[in-house]
Amino acid sequence: MIDLFPLARPFLHRMDPEDAHGLTLKLLGAGLVPPVPVPPLPRLATHIVGRDLPHPLGLSAGFDKNARAFFNFPTLGVSFGEIGGVTPLPQIGNPRPRLFRLTEDRAVINRMGFNNDGMEAVAARFAAKKRPDQVVGVNLASNADSTDPADDFVRLARRFADKADFLTLDISCPNTANGKMFLSPGPLRDLLDRLAALFASGVRRPPLVAKIAPDIDDAGLDAVLAVLLEKGIDALTLSNTTLARPDGLKSPQKDERGGLSGLPLFGLSTEILAKVFRRTRGSLPLIGVGGIASGADAYAKIKAGASALQLYSALVYDGPWAVRRILIELDALLARDGHTRLTDAVGIEA
Repeated sequence: MIDLFPLARPFLHRMDPEDAHGLTLKLLGAGLVPPVPVPPLPRLATHIVGRDLPHPLGLSAGFDKNARAFFNFPTLGVSFGEIGGVTPLPQIGNPRPRLFRLTEDRAVINRMGFNNDGMEAVAARFAAKKRPDQVVGVNLASNADSTDPADDFVRLARRFADKADFLTLDISCPNTANGKMFLSPGPLRDLLDRLAALFASGVRRPPLVAKIAPDIDDAGLDAVLAVLLEKGIDALTLSNTTLARPDGLKSPQKDERGGLSGLPLFGLSTEILAKVFRRTRGSLPLIGVGGIASGADAYAKIKAGASALQLYSALVYDGPWAVRRILIELDALLARDGHTRLTDAVGIEA
């Protein structure tokens, strides 16, 4: 098999980014994306959210907001993924254009605003197509105009609890009015208490993951971590997109409003990953996200404390065969350094 993405990329990159993404989802959902041949790499086996994975590389939330193609995630070579973000009610999101390629920087800016079909439509698709052998989580978010955002999360958790392998609480999105309110300890504690009451009532409790942005300061991070640890969060995703604009961005799109992802996010997201690993003394499994485009990037995240990884922007620039390349490179780096298991390298440079 050969990688056809270099032939498709010029066509896709002439399209509006959101239209190109929509076309990609349709092709993936229809089974028209050729499968990525990932070889067996037993050194890369890992464990996250209660599941054993053949390798650590998964697909980030935002790729399949509405559960239209997730059942074909394995075609891309990833070992797990997330759908969403999903809100209780359908939401159109922010006005277009709201997704921008920063080609010169291998980056993306989005201000999508959690556009999605709402939990009833997404849950129906998810239940109809979810396979037991897949590891797929659901990214939860509140509606932008909600008067009780915590209740939104509770409603979503109730709806997806018996379907998802894990639930991610997106408490740090920069693109909606209340997307970051739960980075305050009081609202966060209230949210987690309400979720605990839901699960105490007999609703199945899947593993809970919290997603944190890299823009939080040290005092805020310590306060949030204290609440999350106290309330028994199961894992953390580090990190969300950033509102910062690192020096050196070259693209004319660099000043667009929204969250920045891709290569320029790598340093910021890896720094907060290592910081959280140190502060939690490795007691929480961490999912590293942000700027992964090579085996060296993946290895740096693992050495900073990640037990699993997610990517998205790399697919925009390199296509799905990036997954195969990253995994083969990562395996070679682990072997070079004498590691027989990926888990032996987690956090060794945090």
